[in-house]
Amino acid sequence: MNSYNLIPLVARICLSAIFLRSAIFGILNFSSTQQMIAGQGLPVPALLLAGNIVLQIIGGISLVLGYKARWGAIILILFLIPTTLVFHPFWSNPAETIAFLKNLGLIGGLLLVTYVGAGAISVDGATTSSSKSP
Repeated sequence: MNSYNLIPLVARICLSAIFLRSAIFGILNFSSTQQMIAGQGLPVPALLLAGNIVLQIIGGISLVLGYKARWGAIILILFLIPTTLVFHPFWSNPAETIAFLKNLGLIGGLLLVTYVGAGAISVDGATTSSSKSP
């Protein structure tokens, strides 16, 4: 095994960590997180939070396992775009600039996953290599 094959695996784990941690935090602190969402003036905060948690778990696990990693990355990008614009409006609150830029960095990493795929050490990579075997 080539040690460079580990790089996409480590990258996927690093990218997914923030989403999985956020999903767990949302589950354990559902009520307070729901109140924070309601404070933004968004409708049906409980439903939005539940959807948020589901998307982060599905996308995060997809990345870690490298199973349908491109789709997992797309799910997380689609989650990040409205989240970034609603909760990190640096144009009206300069204190949100770092969080906004962090999310842009995450989107960049996820775009790379959509472009290059999961890598060799992944469910996707194992499926691809086994289908090429005679």
